[in-house]
This record gives sequence, C-alpha cells and structure tokens, in this order.
Amino acid sequence: MGTPFGSITVPILVLVLFLTVCCCTSGSSRRRIVTSLIHRDSVISPYYNPQDSSSDRVERLLEVSAARLAYFQAMSSVDSADRNIRFDLVRLFPMLLVNFSLGDPPVPQLTIMDTGSNLLWVQCLPCRNCSRAKNVFNPTKSSTYSRLSCNTSYCRYVPDGKCGSSDECLYYQAYLDGPYSKGELAREQLVFETSDDGRVTVSDVVFGCGHENGKFQDEKFTGVLGLGSRLISVQARLGSAFSYCIGSLFNPNYRYNKLILGEGAIMEGDSTPMRVDIDGLYHITLESISFRGKFLEIDNRFFGRSRRSGNSVVDSGTTITWLEQGAYRALFKEVKNLLDGVLKMVDRKPLRLCYQGSLSRDLVGFPAVTFHFADGAELSLDSESLFYQAGDVFCMAVAPSEIMGLSIFGLMAQQYYNIAFDVASGRAYFQRIECQLLED
Repeated sequence: MGTPFGSITVPILVLVLFLTVCCCTSGSSRRRIVTSLIHRDSVISPYYNPQDSSSDRVERLLEVSAARLAYFQAMSSVDSADRNIRFDLVRLFPMLLVNFSLGDPPVPQLTIMDTGSNLLWVQCLPCRNCSRAKNVFNPTKSSTYSRLSCNTSYCRYVPDGKCGSSDECLYYQAYLDGPYSKGELAREQLVFETSDDGRVTVSDVVFGCGHENGKFQDEKFTGVLGLGSRLISVQARLGSAFSYCIGSLFNPNYRYNKLILGEGAIMEGDSTPMRVDIDGLYHITLESISFRGKFLEIDNRFFGRSRRSGNSVVDSGTTITWLEQGAYRALFKEVKNLLDGVLKMVDRKPLRLCYQGSLSRDLVGFPAVTFHFADGAELSLDSESLFYQAGDVFCMAVAPSEIMGLSIFGLMAQQYYNIAFDVASGRAYFQRIECQLLED
C-alpha cells in the first residue's frame, strides 16, 4: 500500500562520591559492569504472560505512565529537602528489571531499575509486611554485611536518614498512595552476571536493608535499584557514569536491552548539559521541536524552566512522553493537520489523539518528530516511537504534562537509543543505535 507521507527522516551542588573500587572477576580489578535489562513484558521476564493481548500490555503501560506523572507531581509539590520516591509499586508494574546477587553467600535479587530515585534497597529479614518474594535477604547470614553509623555522610542523603537506638542509620522511603520501605543503611557486596566478563563482584555498596516494607503484594521483584544522580548506590562504586540501551518495547522477543555501569559506559552521540538537582533526577533543556522540516511555533514561556538548565527529564520509569502543555498543543496541531482527511480520528483519552487503523500499515513513511536540546543534542521519534497500537486504533504516545514547565521523556522516546549520564562532566548523551550492535 502506498503512503501519503513520503519518505521518513530519520549546576546545583551535587554529591559525587568517588570511592575506591574493588570489582573483581577472576582476580583482576574492574570498573565496568555490562548486564541485561529485562523489560517487564519480554519473554525472559518473570512477569511475562503469553495470554496477555497487545491491548492488555498497552493499558498496563499507560497506567504506569499516569502514575509516574503523579510521582513527579508529588516531588514538585513538596519542599526539596523532603523529596522521596513517590510512586505506588503495589498496584503498578515495573518497567525495567535488573538481576544481581547480594551478600556472601550470594542471594539472588530482582530489582526495578529507576533513574528517578537515588537509593538501592531490598527487602530484608526480619521483615514486617514484606511480600512473599522467595529471596528476601537475611543479613545475619552474610559474612560481608555491615551496618552504617548515623554519623556517616550517607545518612544525610537518604530519605529521612536518622539515628537508631544502636547508632545505626535508619531510612524511611515514602510512597504516593501506597506502601513504603523502612530499614537500616548498610554496606554489602553485589555480584553481577555480565555479558562480557562473567561474574563481577562490587564490594562495599551502600544500600537500604528494608525491614518494614508496607505489604508489597508483588512476589517477583525484591527491591529498587536507584540510579539517581546523587550517587548513593552501586554506580558510586564505579565512578559517576552509566548508560543503557533500549530496543523495541512491544516485541516480547527482543533480548538486547542492556545496562552498563562504570568506566565502560558508552558516552557517544549527541550530548547536552545536564543539571543535577537535589531530587536526584537528570535535568536537561528542551529548546525546540521540529516536524516535517520546520520548527514548531511554541511560545518560549511554555518552556518555563529553559532560562535555567533543566526543563525536561529522561526517565526509565514511564513509557510515554509527557510534554509541557504549550509544546504539546503545537505538536498535537501539526500531527492532527497531517492525519486529518487521511485517517478517521477516534476520541480516546487520556492521550487524546487517536486514529482508526494500523500503525505499521497506515503510517509507513510518517515523518519523524525531533526534539532539540541545548548544545544541539537531538531525540528523533519515528512512528514506532511516536505512536502505539491498541487493537484497531493507534494513538500518539505523547500527552500534556500537568507540571508547569516540565517535560518527561519516557521509554518509547528512548527506543533504539543508547542513553548515558555522566555526573562528573555534567553531560547527558543520546546515540541512535540498534542495541544488538553494542554486543560488539
């Protein structure tokens, strides 16, 4: 079938903890970890359900995205000193998962990767209101476990860090409309099964040992791997950088998603200045949007924070993109003008711009939408990244952000990109690439 579209065109003070590293594989020193990222709906995920329809998966991803927006709203509505992770892990689902083992002897863990939070925490025995996960960590059985004193500098940077009765550092990780994680701050070794060097051990990683965990119903994941910019957990032991590559989110057989921690993180492609805030998020500056060879007409006031770096964040915990409302309306208008008269519009919420038809058939050659960031960095979204299919309808995977002056770029916008953050240099990187190529 022909196509009507033609050919497609494709800081605030930051705590950087450079610590001595001991990463050993076969007795040699290492500062690099390459490990698989498991998408929630892939066949290698413990959450994979072959009975799920594509509509089931889309509905779940939209629910996660809506809750993630609420998370950012909660963060922006309180004093920065009190910001915590605030998304509900009970009724929602993780997007990206990371396997590693904790302690000696090693206990397998399955954690949620989150670039929007700072602390690695896992459920620990003795445990009150823990989930029924099989691998709840028992610190008394590990020879490498050690508590952290409340006098340590780390205790000042974890959520509600304070002294316990035995001078240990206690944390309290709050959640939006859901449970919480509460426990002690400690050090422990992590063991990763890597794709290039086999087993790699990282010693003395700071983490939260959660002894009270708010009735989590999920039996599969055991904690959260926070990779936020305050560098409290594993990336602090490997330097100040990490990168990850995401391929197709809607192909359950895609197996090449990966996470690289440390000196081997791939810092290539376009780069843009990055502002590291007390919230731990990675803030970058969106300057303009282009479509069909022209820049959209967007009033500068709609980019509220662009006069100071950081009106956008790149987030691993949401799927769609939440675009600042003025910019969203401009994009909505341009896409609608192109599709109206060609396809039948369908009234669907919350994303609002939906059409009857098949994305793979009816949007062949659809022009890319390009987001332009400070210093010339670009994210270009083709039809696979800009729309999602839901039954016999496809919708634009961009919605208006309800947070004034803030846009959130989710995983669909990151498909087939290697994304990297380097806190030391204050730069974020975008490299358009098929993740399988990084195997080499």
